[in-house]
Amino acid sequence: MNQPCPPQHSRNDGGTLKRRLENRHIQLIAISGAIGTGLFMGSGKMIALSGASILLVYAIIGFFVFCIMRAMGEMLLANMEMASFAELVHHHLGPRAGFTLAWSYWLSWVVTAVGDVVVVAGFLQYWYPDLPTWMPAFGTLFLLLALNLLAVKAFGEVEFWFGLIKIIAIVALIITGVVMVATAYTSPDGVTASWHHLVEPGVMMPHGVMGFLAGFQIAIFSFVGTELIGTAAAEAHDPETTLPKAINTIPMRILLFYVAALACIISVISWAHVPANRSPFVELFVLGGLPAAAGMINFVVMTSAASSANSGVYSGSRMLHGLSHNGQAPQPFGYLSRAGTPTNALVFSGLCMISALTLLFVIPDVMAVFTLVSTISAVMVIVTWSLILLSYFAYRRNHHDAHVRSTFKLPGGKFTAAVSLVFLIFVLCLLALEPDTRTALYVMPVWYAALLLAYRQVAKTAARQGIAALS
Repeated sequence: MNQPCPPQHSRNDGGTLKRRLENRHIQLIAISGAIGTGLFMGSGKMIALSGASILLVYAIIGFFVFCIMRAMGEMLLANMEMASFAELVHHHLGPRAGFTLAWSYWLSWVVTAVGDVVVVAGFLQYWYPDLPTWMPAFGTLFLLLALNLLAVKAFGEVEFWFGLIKIIAIVALIITGVVMVATAYTSPDGVTASWHHLVEPGVMMPHGVMGFLAGFQIAIFSFVGTELIGTAAAEAHDPETTLPKAINTIPMRILLFYVAALACIISVISWAHVPANRSPFVELFVLGGLPAAAGMINFVVMTSAASSANSGVYSGSRMLHGLSHNGQAPQPFGYLSRAGTPTNALVFSGLCMISALTLLFVIPDVMAVFTLVSTISAVMVIVTWSLILLSYFAYRRNHHDAHVRSTFKLPGGKFTAAVSLVFLIFVLCLLALEPDTRTALYVMPVWYAALLLAYRQVAKTAARQGIAALS
């Protein structure tokens, strides 16, 4: 069994990430990870495809994401020396798997962060239409990099307030929807708000089973980032308390932020009138007598995208820091500033993001490229979740005593992990149904083959230098 490499600490005394994230930071990071921009902008398309069955889709995905996070949480708490789920994979599945996962996850967040700052710039033009797109895009990226360079607590504060904005918007929508149903509000189109719209004939699966399955393809992307709590665990002030609390509230968050919110939208607007090409959140607020809804949701989506970009800046730098400690990335990436921030890893990630952001304004047909790359990012996260589950099987096989002592076990143990893994394979198969996502599946083997070749070279170099972790 491969043992984790002793940290190759750099100049910073202690050489380890500082535990400065408080409970409120961890909770809001977990919430932000479970609420993507797609909920606000893409929910109309999801409802149009799947009808009321989209509620079941989110409930099913949410259940399995919860199981995956419970498996990750049990392993992290069993060995608090593990700084992230990437180190879990490295420890339980070997350095090759850890190398592949960490570099892939790093790339997925670099891509996501670049796309998100472009989204921020686009939505900022709602108020300033003459503002060149590149200015707010680069400005947002530089601001997030600067905040993350300060200290991990700065990242936690930004995520706390971004997450709070999203929560307030969704809770406001639910309250508005419940009031409209309770008062039997009738829209100008003659639709009376009623819970009956959720179960009326033809609404559950308006496009049959294929429409229901298509909902999984889109909805799975909304959960990308939930695993971020496994990266933040190394910097949580009291991980034994905050990590279980953050993971155990995932089902409640999914029921509230996804199922309840979408149920209110369908009940008020009705499935046939939900707009597929614009945010149904805006529609509901407008019907509720809030004409400023477009501006409000615009602000929420903008902060949601900024939150995702902030997560990308944070998570990418921590992945490089962990790779450096395992001898799988240049040693300078392991450097920590006096504030406990992996400065070199953060600067390198930022330079890659800046370079990619420049390319986005040079390459023609940017949106087509962005759609492909974003899908690739999501596929990488599905692979990440799969490797977490495979690590759990290795953990149960090789660390039985740790499992017995654990006070935060995965309910159902290996059976639950096996069913969750089958579900992820099922979702990957579904991605082959649509041309856009199918192209991403064609590209991914090339990326992983390149990573395996890179690992062979790194392993040879490590062998010459006598680094046992890559043997």
